[in-house]
Amino acid sequence: MIVEFIVTDEFDGKKAELFLKHCGVSAGLIKQQKQINLGIQRNGELLRTVDIIHTGDKIILNLPEEKNSAQPNGKLAVPIAYEDEFVVVFDKPYNMPTHTSQLHYMDTLANYFAYLYPDKAFRAIIRLDKDTSGLVAVAKNAYSAAVLQGNINKIYYAICEGGAEEHKTIELPIAREDKSIIKRCVSESGQYAKTEYTLEKYADNISLIKVKLYTGRTHQIRVHLAYTGHPLCGDDMYGGSLERIQRQALHCGELKFISPFNHKEIIVKSQIPNDMLDLIK
Repeated sequence: MIVEFIVTDEFDGKKAELFLKHCGVSAGLIKQQKQINLGIQRNGELLRTVDIIHTGDKIILNLPEEKNSAQPNGKLAVPIAYEDEFVVVFDKPYNMPTHTSQLHYMDTLANYFAYLYPDKAFRAIIRLDKDTSGLVAVAKNAYSAAVLQGNINKIYYAICEGGAEEHKTIELPIAREDKSIIKRCVSESGQYAKTEYTLEKYADNISLIKVKLYTGRTHQIRVHLAYTGHPLCGDDMYGGSLERIQRQALHCGELKFISPFNHKEIIVKSQIPNDMLDLIK
């Protein structure tokens, strides 16, 4: 795959490395390109990162073909909510892991991605828990992965127990719980985490909330809401009841990012699934 850049006025007379980093090309990818014959080119000729570039120069990266480590599974079906040459956004159902593991070898989003794109590595920019539904962005190459990492705004919809506040910001550090591989907890020894939500609807002692994440800690929404007394419906790991729904009522409903393909703002949305809608009707 080829990625093209045109040098702008502000980088006229500067080193190529400075321009490439500005474009989001990681140090690792630059190193990889150096090991490929004519990996980085300017106007059809080899370009070194120390070379001086000028306005209007066309710089090309030749990205090598890759192989997906997951086994392809075409029997799975996951809707695609958005796609271009650099990224694909899946609308993942619940009860599907994002990555393969010892317990989930052939039933994951990675397996379906391997079926669709056998020559591409699986680089999920957003990783949803198995029973969290919604939008998952997957970069199609190393360049788009570097550009998108940490640069996607995410909106979730959650249904929690009790009457949530109209608006709340939660800033509490999250750490791995002692003697547990999976479970997380609020702890002073943990990493900084920030969650913000607004109340969308309250009825029958449950609340539909719209959640914005400022950090991406494991189980962040689930841990923060449980700690503040409003565990997600169906989230028995963190104290939620299974009476009304059999999985955590959490859905990634919107992604916003700048496309590495055309540099335009992309907004992708996904409707709240029926099992969550049934709770709030």
